[in-house]
Amino acid sequence: MDELPGGPTPITPVIKAGWLDKNPPQGSYIYQKRWVRLDADYLRYFDSNKDAYSKRFVPVACICRVAPIGDQKFEVITNNRTFAFRAESDVERNEWMQALQQAVVEHRARFRLSSASVLGVRGSEQPDRAGSLELRGFKNKLYVAVTGDKVQLYKNLEEFHLGIGITFIDMNVGNVKEVDRRSFDLTTPYRIFSFSADSELEKEQWLEAMQGAIAEALSTSEVAERIWAAAPNRFCADCGAAQPDWASINLCVVICKRCAGEHRGLGAGVSKVRSLKMDRKVWTEALIQLFLHLGNGPGNHFWAANVPPSEALEPSSSPGARRYHLEAKYREGKYRRYHPLFGNQEELDKALCAAVTTTDLAETQALLGCGAGVSCFSGDPAAPTPLALAEQAGQTLQMEFLRNNQSTEVPRLDSVKPLEKHYSVTLPTVSHSGFLYKTASAGKPLQDRRAREEFSRRWCVLSDGVLSYYENERAVTPNGEIRASEIVCLAVSPLDTHGFEHTFEVYTEGERLYLFGLENAELAHEWVKCIAKAFVPPLAEDLLARDFERLGRLPCKAGLSLQQAQEGWFALTGSELRAVFPEGPWEEPLQLRKLQELSIQGDSENQVLVLVERRRTLYIQGERRLDFMAWLGVIQKAAASLGDTLSEQQLGDSDIPVIVYRCVDYITQCGLTSEGIYRKCGQTSKTQRLLDSLRQDARSVHLKEGEQHVDDVSSALKRFLRDLPDGLFTRAQRLAWLEASEIEDEEEKISRYRELLVHLPPVNRATVKALISHLYCVQCFSDTNQMNTHNLAIVFGPTLFQTDGQDYKAGKVVEDLINHYVVVFSVDEEELRKQREEVTAIVKMRVAGTASGTQHAGDFICTVYLEEKKVETEQHVKIPASMTAEELTLEILDRRNVSIREKDYWTCFEVNEKEEAERPLHFAEKVLPIVHGLGIDSHLVVKKYQSMEAMLLYLASRVGDTKHGMMKFREDRSLLGLGLPSGGFHDRYFILNSSCLRLYKEVRSQRPWSGAPETSHRPEKEWPVKSLKVYLGVKKKLRPPTCWGFTVVHETEKHEKQQWYLCCDTQMELREWFATFLSVQHDGLVWPSEPSRVSRAVPEVRMGSVSLIPLRGSENEMRRSVAAFTADPLSLLRHV
Repeated sequence: MDELPGGPTPITPVIKAGWLDKNPPQGSYIYQKRWVRLDADYLRYFDSNKDAYSKRFVPVACICRVAPIGDQKFEVITNNRTFAFRAESDVERNEWMQALQQAVVEHRARFRLSSASVLGVRGSEQPDRAGSLELRGFKNKLYVAVTGDKVQLYKNLEEFHLGIGITFIDMNVGNVKEVDRRSFDLTTPYRIFSFSADSELEKEQWLEAMQGAIAEALSTSEVAERIWAAAPNRFCADCGAAQPDWASINLCVVICKRCAGEHRGLGAGVSKVRSLKMDRKVWTEALIQLFLHLGNGPGNHFWAANVPPSEALEPSSSPGARRYHLEAKYREGKYRRYHPLFGNQEELDKALCAAVTTTDLAETQALLGCGAGVSCFSGDPAAPTPLALAEQAGQTLQMEFLRNNQSTEVPRLDSVKPLEKHYSVTLPTVSHSGFLYKTASAGKPLQDRRAREEFSRRWCVLSDGVLSYYENERAVTPNGEIRASEIVCLAVSPLDTHGFEHTFEVYTEGERLYLFGLENAELAHEWVKCIAKAFVPPLAEDLLARDFERLGRLPCKAGLSLQQAQEGWFALTGSELRAVFPEGPWEEPLQLRKLQELSIQGDSENQVLVLVERRRTLYIQGERRLDFMAWLGVIQKAAASLGDTLSEQQLGDSDIPVIVYRCVDYITQCGLTSEGIYRKCGQTSKTQRLLDSLRQDARSVHLKEGEQHVDDVSSALKRFLRDLPDGLFTRAQRLAWLEASEIEDEEEKISRYRELLVHLPPVNRATVKALISHLYCVQCFSDTNQMNTHNLAIVFGPTLFQTDGQDYKAGKVVEDLINHYVVVFSVDEEELRKQREEVTAIVKMRVAGTASGTQHAGDFICTVYLEEKKVETEQHVKIPASMTAEELTLEILDRRNVSIREKDYWTCFEVNEKEEAERPLHFAEKVLPIVHGLGIDSHLVVKKYQSMEAMLLYLASRVGDTKHGMMKFREDRSLLGLGLPSGGFHDRYFILNSSCLRLYKEVRSQRPWSGAPETSHRPEKEWPVKSLKVYLGVKKKLRPPTCWGFTVVHETEKHEKQQWYLCCDTQMELREWFATFLSVQHDGLVWPSEPSRVSRAVPEVRMGSVSLIPLRGSENEMRRSVAAFTADPLSLLRHV
């Protein structure tokens, strides 16, 4: 027999193991030495004790008896086979016989105690897939069965039925991958099993089954064990199979894997299927408790009250029988127990509103299943819906059940099965027929080209909302059908993607993908239009007015919370994504190449695609993985650069290509004072790699100092501009620009430049202005970088006009544009002043950074978190030199559509994880210096400042500007200077005034006229208050005496840092000290007095039901978009 080389021992506990001689099945007198291992389930023998995979396994359940057959020999007898073994001695033989007999007895005892019925000798679990496969190393095909988390190999079908196999593979160490059209590998740490199927379709089905086994092997049973604690939940609610590990969370029933597949086919509007073992994040404590209180017992009491015995399912029922039964049970409600109020909508709704305020979950289930409106009006404006009533009554489980059934369809028992939709609309009747070529349906995205021979010619008929496909036009029974109500996406493939020139894909709710093809473009287009009309509701029919590449529905939402997503309709055409939502029948296109952010949040099970454009943030939720991953791929591709021309690049807010913006911003931040900037060339290889990555996806490239040299970035920018097919000034206008440079009269020449500028395409015009603006800043530092206007013109003239230095007029144009930048581009004084301030601040900061030896990131793209540091809350924000903490806070809140209510004090905090301290930034504090100073253990987070209101009240009511009192003090062990013991905290007296903070060692007598204790005349230490940074919190390893402490940092003029710690006795005392610090450091202005900075309402600009908000723009633009302002708390207090 062929051998299976192996590796380490398996995980299953071994009862007995050792060397035995085995008589071969041919009955030869020559015994072969085998390593034999017995556990509670199997007797297996191996070639050696190092093998992981056996030559043979015999289930203990198959063993009838064990008997001696002479000296040192014994035989293991099953119903159909006898296995003879020989030990070294009679003693060893007796030990083996005793161990085997005991294992058989214990197995039979377990079987009698188990409530699961056993089919044959192999147990009750049916294989997820079984059939013949070729395995490299074996002459004949083997019979392979994928069962649970194992792959079992048998010699043939007969041995499969007997239960006696070759070996089995635990899939917790397995991995599968495609090799070619028919072959795939199952890889383990001990061996690679190379299988070949009869066809590509079979190969895909085997891969899907084995990947399911891997997922099951890696899953956890914690949730399942808890839900199985209720006895009815231990068996499938539909077929009665034992230990079901799937569930429908809206129907609240536990089901087996086979029934779960058919539940998916019903659609999410009927049954929302989740795994007990794999979808761990879904199973909140409330949902688990709901299944323990409701589950299969009450569920079947309602849904299966009238099931005829002839229509009942069994664990061995066929897929067709399951599909028919589940359609009747849940979609039609054929077997349900009718509520006495059935048919009276008003009374049903009233009864539901009453039931949700009680603990009677079964009554709520019966009412919803018989047609009560889950969102009906309760008559109480304070709690208008059943969900609000349940929340008001504190009924957590009722709330969970109602949430899960927000979009569940009401069962309908009609003579003809209705074509249900997620929308209560009647779809237009569309009829079409003709031949189409189709491939077998797939359960994963099509990554490889499908050859022409893989398509089968089918007669297809679209009628009454069903697309049916037949063997030929004369056939009566269809080979299959696709309901229009189950279609979630329709995609048109690019030409020649597959064997047919024109192909399109249809995605369904059941996670299946159907590929169709034709050679004729008109016929293919007609089929696409007809299918689209069949499944798109009237509210989204405007999406059909234009050709599309992809069309479908997706759950989506705007805002921070993704709990209540609505279903919107989307159409992708080029780089434009149009959307329609149920609450608004208009479409609002998103320009994907102008996105500020395109990111994927959440884990692999709950992914969310985040699209941030200039005035909106849209979250698209990955509820169905197959079509979501396809949408994700095409949106990412559409958002990327499409070609080499400027208009085909990823664009920023002002129509400036992101690639230009990235390079210009980096040079501005890091290279303004670099000698010979733009004249020096970078390394060719590094420049090319950088340019390639920028061209591929400039939005995701963040340039950092130390990773990219300024000369490499400047060379990449020059090469990009030089390689533009049409040039920056365009071929059509290039000569006119060069001729304009020869006009002698300066005013006439400038006027001509302005005229030519207007005629440039919008993207070119914006890019020219951005580039010349940047070069204007560069020449301002010519004393340092040696690049005056003339030198820059020599470099950029040939680059922008692509003349290779053959025409001096190119340089003259660039020099004129830089010299007359303000006039040519109509730059006003405010814009020019702001630009100069930003550049000056950057240069000063770099000089200070050089003096202190710090390194700064070049592009200053900072990661900021909302409320807490988690992957799903992070935002990547560009920090210009002029940005304040208030502006950063508003931008983060705007991006996440978070409205600011009255007395919501949102603030940006600098968090130091190492020191376990945080500092709320003052609203006017510049963020860029903070970003430069952040260490690897620090980050910025925007969150509500809970103590601000109390601090403002204290500041408004206090007398005087000073604060004095005792605090516990400790200096940093690593710092010297105070002469105090550093082993702990010590009482010290502090006085804080508008100029300094003073520390006194002793307190003498009480001053009767001031109320303050008299201190020694000279303070022990004194610090200027403006140079202090005060952080809330003290790290725990210092063992602070109270939990109300500060960490204070003082930076000297020589950039040396001193650090110490202060602790107060009460939280109120802490707030008073911190409020006083803020007040004296910022001249009494702790919170902004401008109303718009305290509270802003979200503007009523909407994209369907998705709020649109400004993310960028001047303060005036933002004010105009705000619907209302609330008053300043400080101004209110002044009138008290």
